[in-house]
Amino acid sequence: MKIALLGYGKMGQIIERFALERGHEVVLKINIDNVEDLTTANLSKADVAIDFSAPDAALSNIYACFDANLPVVVGTTGWYGQLQDVKNECLSRNNTLLYGSNFSIGVNLFFHMSKMMAKLMNDYPAYEVQVEEIHHTQKLDSPSGTAMTLAEDIIEQMDRKKEWVNELVGVQSEGVVKKDQLLIESHRIENVPGTHTVLYSSEVDEIELKHTAHNRSGFALGAVVAAEWLQNKQGFYNIADIFNFK
Repeated sequence: MKIALLGYGKMGQIIERFALERGHEVVLKINIDNVEDLTTANLSKADVAIDFSAPDAALSNIYACFDANLPVVVGTTGWYGQLQDVKNECLSRNNTLLYGSNFSIGVNLFFHMSKMMAKLMNDYPAYEVQVEEIHHTQKLDSPSGTAMTLAEDIIEQMDRKKEWVNELVGVQSEGVVKKDQLLIESHRIENVPGTHTVLYSSEVDEIELKHTAHNRSGFALGAVVAAEWLQNKQGFYNIADIFNFK
């Protein structure tokens, strides 16, 4: 499989390592210094693109892949406000895209457990719920896409929560959180790849579901696995489509 890497920072370099170990070839590497090389001709040399760039670059990268009729795996977050528009464009042009807030296999298991937990806790209103995420200080968006997925899955299962709000600790605060709001508390600390916690607390006890990433390798390997899965497929997919959760 010939891969175009859109975004060649720390994540892109780890993705490259896993891709080569699994017998693939990287034929294009785009970063901030060679954006002019992101052309239809260059993209056409690849079988699939993997985007781990930046929120302000993701949309233009996606549409460049659409123009080249190149399937694209998008691990960048921060652009989901345009998700429906991208989906419509993808399907109307018969293109192929797979996106996800987190490509780690462990995190996707965590998503499933959290959703099942929220469904169970819907019957126990004595428990208040919130999501906490901790990432390195270089992370540009807040909250993390992973935390947003956790929150949206909880809201889907829990009648007493209608929307989420975000507080970036030390930078911004939403003030008083309403009873029907789910708080996502974001922390930015040096050298933290990603820690996510779903906390249920009552007057008598607390229950925590927690995932801690030790490094970026799980995200990178998952992105390569997703690109492999996407071969010979057409349409608009989420990383959850790869897993056969019941």
